Amino acid sequence: MAEELVELIVRLARENRTWGVVRIQGELRRLGHRIGAGTIRRILRSHRIPPPSARDDSWRTFLRAHAETILALDFFHVDCAVTLTRLYVAFVIEHSTRRVHLLGVTRCPTGAWAVQLAREFTADLEEAAHRFTRLLRDRDSKFTCAFDAMFASAGIEAVLTAPQSPRMNAIAERFVRTHPHLGRV
Repeated sequence: MAEELVELIVRLARENRTWGVVRIQGELRRLGHRIGAGTIRRILRSHRIPPPSARDDSWRTFLRAHAETILALDFFHVDCAVTLTRLYVAFVIEHSTRRVHLLGVTRCPTGAWAVQLAREFTADLEEAAHRFTRLLRDRDSKFTCAFDAMFASAGIEAVLTAPQSPRMNAIAERFVRTHPHLGRV
């Protein structure tokens, strides 16, 4: 293996103490280097770099600390056997209680439809004297600026998940059971 690549692996491990082998492997892959996890482990052992003793739990810590004030929003689809169509269901789940609110069902979700759902849901929250301050959502194109503005008018900040990171909105993913690594509820 090239000495520059070994130096890069060692540098990544030393500068990012909470990164494990898989994270280093992913970063190398983004840079165009395909190296096995076992090879990275051997390189780190030979340079006496121990595995990370602590995980980077900042997101997990944030979620636990603010669970009472967080909502998670997502869509799932249902394939209708009778009409042979796909129906999209929008839902919100309360992070702390896992209470689910089904917002609406449509064949063709649009940004305008999502804004109307947000308008109705925020009105219901205001009547119930809500305590929520954050809404976790993905970067779907149906969530327009007007959608976020509806929640902002109710004092709820939209928190977007990072691209390709289903674990950031894991509670919604678990409800739908779309991600195989997140386990059961």
